[in-house]
Formats: sequence, structure tokens, C-alpha cells
Amino acid sequence: MSRNDYLGAFEQIVLLALVRLRNNAYGVTIRREIAERAGRDVSIGAIYTTLERMERKGLVTSFRGEPTPERGGRGKRYYAIAAPGVAALNRSRDVIDRMWDGLGAPVEA
Repeated sequence: MSRNDYLGAFEQIVLLALVRLRNNAYGVTIRREIAERAGRDVSIGAIYTTLERMERKGLVTSFRGEPTPERGGRGKRYYAIAAPGVAALNRSRDVIDRMWDGLGAPVEA
């Protein structure tokens, strides 16, 4: 695996939020999911920056939803994990699982 094949911890968290949210994954719901499940209060800018980077890598896809009057005629941008994102997420989990294998939980020094 090359360095570009590895996901950072935040990328993993964002991809897992997309998996959990399915068809309702847009900036605000992704941020809320991360806050509730990971206990991390992250800026919406950090979410969008990460999503855009992962979209350039082909790990996620996005599409614009229907325009709504309450959004000034703009539609929400929805995100979904793409097949390469699923593969990368599974590889990351495999690596972490192999590293944890044989260690007690919690880890002691």
C-alpha cells in the first residue's frame, strides 16, 4: 500500500458517518453524527474540506439535492461513500484490527 492508500482518523470518522447516514448525509447531519458518536465538535469547514479532498481521491461522491425556498433556492449537497471509499475503510479497519490483535484492552504500559 502506498501512503495515499491510508486513511487518517478523521477521514475514517467522516466515511463512517456517511455509511451510517446513508441517503441523508450532508454537512450538518455529518457534523451532528460525528459530535454524537465520536464526541468531537468539529467545524463545518473541516467537514467540507475533508469531503472535498476525499471526493478528489474518488472515495466519496456528491450530488445537489432539490432547491428549497428556505435555502434561498439552493439544494443541499449530499455525499455518499463510493466503492473505493468502502475498500479504503475496510483496509483501515483490517490494519487497526491486526495491530490490536493480542493486546489487552485497555492497553497498559
